[in-house]
Amino acid sequence: MARSCPKLMLLLAAGLAGSAAAAPTPPPALQPGQQPINLDAASTEVDGRTNTLVFSDVVISQGATRVQADRAHATGLNFANSRWTFDGKVRIEAEQHGNLRSDQAMVEFRDNHIARATVTGTPAEFEQRRTDSEQMARGHAGEIVYDLNDGTVRLANEAWLTDGQTEISGPLLVYNIREQRVQAAASPGTDQRVHITIAPRVKPPPPDAGKGDPAKPHSTAQP
Repeated sequence: MARSCPKLMLLLAAGLAGSAAAAPTPPPALQPGQQPINLDAASTEVDGRTNTLVFSDVVISQGATRVQADRAHATGLNFANSRWTFDGKVRIEAEQHGNLRSDQAMVEFRDNHIARATVTGTPAEFEQRRTDSEQMARGHAGEIVYDLNDGTVRLANEAWLTDGQTEISGPLLVYNIREQRVQAAASPGTDQRVHITIAPRVKPPPPDAGKGDPAKPHSTAQP
């Protein structure tokens, strides 16, 4: 029988190994699987017969990684090895790895941390601030597979990606977040091809451009 809770706040200790031992100062940084997982939802329904949980207005976070959606479905509060589905205004934010926006998402948890996310939408969107400039890398596709362990973003089905200057589109694009490198491939046996558009670099004008020489004053001396 389903039962509802008006407000749910769960702090899930995800494999905090050795937490009882006193750590030296400063304490070592926790690995992804050692950080606690926090789940916050406006409401939840739990069916004990099927061990199915449905959350509304849900936020799941671990460190700087955050997943937010209108609804989430799961078969238990097990983050060691499980899959969660999200739908409705899905937002995924990952530390230094970029952000995802989509209509639906399937998130895989492995060893008590978020390892992989597959998002779909019309389209699904990705963005990341580049480390070598102030520009944003942006992309969209029918499906985006985001592997946090490998640091790769795979865009498929009318994929498009830009770094602010170069645009690449094709059936399949793989973006390496750490190396900021893109691999593009066409579909075998089809006439689909990879397209690249490179915008010319426009040099900014010098600070004194357009000012010209200052006008010389007219002489007012009388003969």
